Amino acid sequence: MKRILFAFVILFLAESCGKKSNNNPGEVPTAAQLLLPAQNEVCTTGTIVSDSISAISFSWNTSANSDSYTINVKNLLNGQTSSATTNTPAITMQLKRNTPWSWFVISHSVNSTATAQSDTWKFYNAGNGTTSYAPYPADLLTPAAGAILTTTSINLTWKGAAVDTTTIVNYDVYFGTTATPPLYKSAVTASFLNNINVDINTTYYWSISTRDINGNVTASATNFFSIN
Repeated sequence: MKRILFAFVILFLAESCGKKSNNNPGEVPTAAQLLLPAQNEVCTTGTIVSDSISAISFSWNTSANSDSYTINVKNLLNGQTSSATTNTPAITMQLKRNTPWSWFVISHSVNSTATAQSDTWKFYNAGNGTTSYAPYPADLLTPAAGAILTTTSINLTWKGAAVDTTTIVNYDVYFGTTATPPLYKSAVTASFLNNINVDINTTYYWSISTRDINGNVTASATNFFSIN
């Protein structure tokens, strides 16, 4: 009987120790701090591969409790994302030139299923003879994508961005009940539009086009929200 009890205690301790390693909060990775390309940088230091492609070096600070990193790089003109995983806080990727990009890093640990995501930065990969840079797509702030609201009027807010934000002239607001919303108001100089009447039991879609002093226009993604 004592032998059976002793064996049960050993088994219990072994299982407890095994579980403890995976649940140790000290093993959860922390978010990486991005370094290069810098936020809103006009990237001119990449290695030219061809007239349309250059190799861009990315780097970030080593984050605590992290064994590997997944970098996600998004083409802000067509929305396509490229991902790569590395064990070091640096990687080089070949990207299309004369194109705005965004990027962020996800930290992983072999001792935890939890991950940590860095901030998202933007940069412009310059092309041949580029003298002006189109704005970055605006960030749609509120209502949040997929939000469900109970109200009769809403406020749209967004944040414009560009290599030089002083070049932004105005915005066109697209808003409506179709997935490709129609133009609602043009040449808005503020980064908000208030007191828009909405109907209950309706889903709305919206996007923003940013215009700069050189006549460049860049469209944002399209977000949606619902009114109950």
